[in-house]
Amino acid sequence: MFIKFLWIIAISTIAVYGHPIAEAIPASTVQYWFSQRIDHFANNNGTWQQQYLVNATFYKAGGPIYVSTPGELPVSSRYVDNVHVTSLAQKTNGLLVTIEHRFFGSSNPMPDLSGPSLQSLTIENVLEDFASFVRTAKLSPAKVFPVPVSPNASVVFFGGSYSGNIAAWMRAKYPKLVAGAWASSAISYSRLEYYQLDQGFGRHLRALGCAEEFSQAIDAVDEILISGNKARIATLQQELGVPSLTPQDTAGLLSGLGITFSLSPVSTTEDLVEKHVCSFFNSTNQEPIAAYAAVIKNAIKQTRMTQESLIKMGDTSYGIDDYSLGQVNRVWYYMGCKWFGNWQVAPPPVTRLPRYRSRLVNLSYFEPNCQAKFGKGVATPVDVAAYNRKWFTIINGVSNIYFTSGSLDIWHESTVLSAAGLLLKRLNNSSAFVINGATHVQDLNIDQPSDLASVRISRAIGDALVSKWI
Repeated sequence: MFIKFLWIIAISTIAVYGHPIAEAIPASTVQYWFSQRIDHFANNNGTWQQQYLVNATFYKAGGPIYVSTPGELPVSSRYVDNVHVTSLAQKTNGLLVTIEHRFFGSSNPMPDLSGPSLQSLTIENVLEDFASFVRTAKLSPAKVFPVPVSPNASVVFFGGSYSGNIAAWMRAKYPKLVAGAWASSAISYSRLEYYQLDQGFGRHLRALGCAEEFSQAIDAVDEILISGNKARIATLQQELGVPSLTPQDTAGLLSGLGITFSLSPVSTTEDLVEKHVCSFFNSTNQEPIAAYAAVIKNAIKQTRMTQESLIKMGDTSYGIDDYSLGQVNRVWYYMGCKWFGNWQVAPPPVTRLPRYRSRLVNLSYFEPNCQAKFGKGVATPVDVAAYNRKWFTIINGVSNIYFTSGSLDIWHESTVLSAAGLLLKRLNNSSAFVINGATHVQDLNIDQPSDLASVRISRAIGDALVSKWI
């Protein structure tokens, strides 16, 4: 899950390549590159090239600039062509730009992903990357855009999940650059052990009538995995259709497969959790562990995972040993170790909460890799309290942020819209909306006829707010 920055003196040193003003509007798949400093806050003038894409189809003079980042994913034209804000840009004569996050995709400040190279991966640097771009976009738009854009155009950030954090942080950190932010399912509040994720999954299962049976299946699987009986474990793995792994890696693999569809949007016509999880428990009289086996086999089938990919999925350290560029797992793992934790674990026994993943998936499943793979500069456990004091507190009382979260989002408890109540002390002219029946980042998806009414309402509120900000 997160972000980084630089100041006005950087404007004079920015170099942008290959952006002649064209009469025809270039396709949104055209790649552009923006020069950034490796470390905005160190005495180091080294630079690197950050990739971005632009959709100027709807732009007219005076229109706003809508900025996003895919976060931990490579940039693609989907983020400017096929999101809800695309239709908003059409209504407001806006331009859309999506900017790659450092160390993801093709935007790499360093030649490898070793521990020393990743030291420039800080939230401050990530945010300053985006701020540097926005400064240039507002003061010298011809340097970054393929069409004429009005100077000092209003800028609105939008994003979902970790990218929703970035949107909110950009508004909080750079209010003079960013007029407003739409933060959908932003994972704003971190926890070292994020067992609340599974409780969100459980709420969805309860609504569909199979939570108790699913939890019973987990208990039955655990009884075998913890038994130490190699023959029973091998039989279980065969029944589930998963490779021969250690009990802990098997538990980790099953946890991922068991909630494979939990982030899928719910529509008026289909709920994938009902279709691919609860249907196996609700339509048969078989024992919970047999129904669970059907869920796991179906997840493998639907995602077309091979035995090799299942082995990789079960190995929590997969990709962490590879220092070469493009290893998303390594970069994301580093962020968890260094920044925010949020390890997706089973609830500790003291909580007495129902479990929807194995008790073997705990801190000892994740944390040992931190120092072993990244060096002594990464302390364990990560200081989540310090992270929250800095990066959760920063959004408190900031105006012009629209926070949204689906009631069935498994990350709901880390959004500012926790089921226990609003986590922020003050909204101060910002807004928050729980999207009833929705899952993760559903309101920022491209508009569809099958969208829930609550999703449409959320978008209408967001559109009205953006119109005020610009």
